[in-house]
Amino acid sequence: MSEFDTKIDEITGGDVGTDLNSKDLSKDLTKVAPRSPYEKIGGFAIIARTIDKCRATIAGTNGEYHFDCPVDNLLFGFKGIKGDDFRAFVASGHADDEIAEWVKNNGTQKTDEEIAIWSDAFKTDFSYSTDPLKKEWFEGECKRLDLDPKTTTLFDYLDVDDKASFSTGVDTSNGGHDGESFPA
Repeated sequence: MSEFDTKIDEITGGDVGTDLNSKDLSKDLTKVAPRSPYEKIGGFAIIARTIDKCRATIAGTNGEYHFDCPVDNLLFGFKGIKGDDFRAFVASGHADDEIAEWVKNNGTQKTDEEIAIWSDAFKTDFSYSTDPLKKEWFEGECKRLDLDPKTTTLFDYLDVDDKASFSTGVDTSNGGHDGESFPA
């Protein structure tokens, strides 16, 4: 079990499961977190989280989460698509795999290998702890969650922050949720 899995289990008591295959595909993000940015659909990292936030935004249940934020735009920029186009496709009721196929077939064409390399790079991207524009914010957020910013990726932080947001005992008032306080 990784340091981050251990931290998530500590915060949630091990209860992190959700039923993502139900017919009602929209999640109420005032009650549950979106899926991890690490979760892949069609080979794409970020997309599961982006879908959850998009559906919740459409349903008016996004809470503090923001669709078409800097994290979502990592995916949109990689594929050369616009958040509004993605939202329109999601709003028409497509399933996750259909959305991933739409992303793959629109915008800048990418091979499966390019998608895999891009998605896997987030597992070792520690740039938030060294980027002068993001470092102070990231270090503060990591401190709030008792994480080491030098060994924490942005996605690790988001996973722990999400779990903390739906638990008790951790101050979440200053951070996260892919929100406006999040540096681009």
